[in-house]
Amino acid sequence: MEKYLLNAPQQSEGNVVDSLLAEMVLEKALYNFKKQSLKKQIDATLIAGDKPEFLRLTEELNKLIS
Repeated sequence: MEKYLLNAPQQSEGNVVDSLLAEMVLEKALYNFKKQSLKKQIDATLIAGDKPEFLRLTEELNKLIS
């Protein structure tokens, strides 16, 4: 994902690498949070016996991990 802004200050190569690394770490953290959250919600639907919600959440989890 490249972003180009007119009149934006040029970043040094080191800053670009640091920025990309920070973005990758953030994306991985968000992915892990979403995955864990979905698993907890799936567990709750199993306990509650809510089959439609279970199916919806498992489909969402499968899309996330594929």
